[in-house]
Amino acid sequence: MAKLFLLRHLKSQWNEEESRFTGWTDVCLEKNQQEKAQELCHKIFQNKIDAVYSSRLFRNMDTIARILEYDPQRYPIFIHLDKGKMKDWGGFEDMSQLDIPVYVTEALNERHYGKLQGLDKQEIIKKYGSEKVHNWRRSYGYAPPGGEALRDVCKRTVRFYKSRVEKDLKSGKNVLIIASHNSLRAIVKYIEKIPDEAKPNLEIPFAGLLSYELDDSLKIKSKSLN
Repeated sequence: MAKLFLLRHLKSQWNEEESRFTGWTDVCLEKNQQEKAQELCHKIFQNKIDAVYSSRLFRNMDTIARILEYDPQRYPIFIHLDKGKMKDWGGFEDMSQLDIPVYVTEALNERHYGKLQGLDKQEIIKKYGSEKVHNWRRSYGYAPPGGEALRDVCKRTVRFYKSRVEKDLKSGKNVLIIASHNSLRAIVKYIEKIPDEAKPNLEIPFAGLLSYELDDSLKIKSKSLN
C-alpha cells in the first residue's frame, strides 16, 4: 500500500503582503514560517518518503528546502526533468540512502495567469468586475487574457502525474508532491474523480497537507487533510 502526500507551498510574499496574481512569476516565501516548516517536517517525514516532485517555481522548491532544514539526516537533491531526461542540478552522480531526490518539473507549475501576472487583484476587479475575475480564477473553462484555463492546468498536470507519479505509487513507493493551488487541485480532481463542475469548490490552504493511502490499483483507502 503506497502513500501520496500533496503539499501546497508556504505563503509567498505576493500571496499575503501584496495580493497580486502570481502565476508563474518567481517570488520569495514570506519570512518567519519556521514553526510551520518544522511542523510539516514532522508530519511528512515520520513516513518513509521515496520520491519528491516539485514544480519549477522557487516558492515550491524553497518550501521543501525549508522543511528539510529540520531533518539534519536528509538532504534534498534537486533533479530537473527535461524531455524525459534527468539533469542533476547539483552535479551529484551518486546519492546516499539519506538523500531525498526532488524531481522538478514545469508540468506542476501553478496556473499561468497571462497578462494578469504581477497585477494587483483588487485593481483587476475594479477594471473588469468581480464576476469576470471570479470566472477567470475559479471556473473550469475560462482563461484570463493570454493565460491558462483550469482545464489547461488539468491537462498538463494530470498527464505528468499519470506518466511519472503513478509508476512510483504502483511500485509501492511513498510520494510527496509540492506544488501550487491549481496544479494540486488538478491532481485531486483526477484521483478523486471529481466532476468538472465541482472543481471550483475545492480549496487547499497554504501549507495544507493532503494525505492518501492507496491500494495496489491506486484506489483511495483513506484520506486526511492537515
